[in-house]
This record gives sequence, C-alpha cells and structure tokens, in this order.
Amino acid sequence: MTLTVPVILGSVRSDRIGIRAARFLTSKLEARGHAAPLVDPAELKLPLLDRMYKEYPAGTAPEPLERLAALYRGSDAFLIVSAEYNHGVPPALSNTLDHFLEEYYWRPSAICCYSAGQFGGVRAAMPLRAMLSEMGMPSIPSLLPIPRLQKAIGDDGTPAEPWLERSANRFMDELEWYAEALRTRRAQGTPY
Repeated sequence: MTLTVPVILGSVRSDRIGIRAARFLTSKLEARGHAAPLVDPAELKLPLLDRMYKEYPAGTAPEPLERLAALYRGSDAFLIVSAEYNHGVPPALSNTLDHFLEEYYWRPSAICCYSAGQFGGVRAAMPLRAMLSEMGMPSIPSLLPIPRLQKAIGDDGTPAEPWLERSANRFMDELEWYAEALRTRRAQGTPY
C-alpha cells in the first residue's frame, strides 16, 4: 500500500546536521514505495506565526501555506525530524507545525530525534509527543533517536552505523501499520 508521508525537518541553522537524518528517512520511505516529500523550513521561509492557514480567507494564504495544506490533506502520516534545543522543541519546527491544525487530523506521526551528543534528542521528543497529539496527529509509540548524528549518517543520508538500518526498519514498520490502519478508518468516516 503506497503512503504519502511528509518528512518535516525542524532546523534552519546554517550548519544543521538534521538534514542528514531527513535524507536518510526520505530515502528509506521511498525505497518502501512511499511518497516522502521533504518539508524544509529553511526553504519555506515561513514567517513567525501571525495567522494560521485556516484563518486566511479562501485563496489568500501565502503560496507556501497553500502548497503545504494541499500536501498535508493528501498525506497518510507525518515523520518529524527534530533536534533538541534547551531540552525542548526547536522553534523552527514549532513554527512550521503551528500554521496548520485540521490538516493533521486522524493521521499518525512518528518522531526521529537527534543530537550531536549521546542522548539523541530524546528530551525534545517528550514535549513534541504532547504537541503532536494535541494537533490531531498522535505519535506512534516508538521513537528513532539518533545520538552523535554527525557520525551516524553521512552528508548524503547514508547510514554509517549498522544499528541504524535495523532500528529504522522497525520504526518504519510501525509507522506503516498505524498509517494504513488510520487511512482505512478515515475512509469510513471520522467522529467529527
């Protein structure tokens, strides 16, 4: 079953390493036959949230928001790639996510967190779980934490450590299961 799973990257830093994880996961999803468009806030250059997409009169939202809204409405799940900033969610990720709401409903999310250090960004994943659930895209139970990302994945997204392939495959299996289950239920109708 082909799925559409946007990979939403959470960093805009000029020296960011998270793009490596995004490339790796996009490649993994595509190898499984899924569409995995990269949502990159550095390319989108969204302004700080002043008005949510739904608050614009029809047809007047900025072009990047219209494009994302169409993508999100046709998506089956979301894969979030997040660093950890001060034990929390990176501001660029929060800003990118906060522009939308209903477009996320009834779709699962999955969190890949990373860091340059040994903890793999897991402290950011905990508040991110609550945030994603509140937005209507609860995260799957598993995380994919990647410690020392600069050593674990090359610039081109190629993993350098064998454990990463195994962990990512299991993570993807779980995401696919939830995405397929919720797609089936959405087709039958939603509670509201």
